[in-house]
Amino acid sequence: MKKAHYLAALVAALAIGVGGYLAVGRTETAPAVDYVLLDGKRENFADLKGKVVLVNFWATSCTTCVKEMPEMVHTYEKYHGRGLDFVAVAMSYDPPAYVANFAETRKLPFKVAIDNTGEVAKRFGDIRLTPTTFLLNKRGEVVKRYLGEPDFAALHQLVEQLLAEG
Repeated sequence: MKKAHYLAALVAALAIGVGGYLAVGRTETAPAVDYVLLDGKRENFADLKGKVVLVNFWATSCTTCVKEMPEMVHTYEKYHGRGLDFVAVAMSYDPPAYVANFAETRKLPFKVAIDNTGEVAKRFGDIRLTPTTFLLNKRGEVVKRYLGEPDFAALHQLVEQLLAEG
């Protein structure tokens, strides 16, 4: 009986290992999904190809999101002139009036979208935890996914590398 358990465990371990091996090197492209900005303008992530992009899923009720936002603004201001774009996607449960007030009072300089239907979060992998931030390269591929506040020094290094790519 023990032999069967060991065999089953070995088969499971091999399956996990092969799956992990196959997943390595696979690039994930950001979904070509529409989003609506605070001013009502509709855009699509596919339109951002050619730029390095940060996509930040956040909520006004998320203390870590609020805490990291000044550093997100600094990152945007530091690299925007060199080709960094930024879309802050407010979660579907965040009241639009709160999002608009937050963006206005903190003078957020980047694009702020409201994901009223939850479709953007769903298409990015069913995002439920905030903050979740994606860094996309110029080809629209996900280079890094951050759950929680990023290490901004490391993020800046990665942004520098991606901006330098042809």
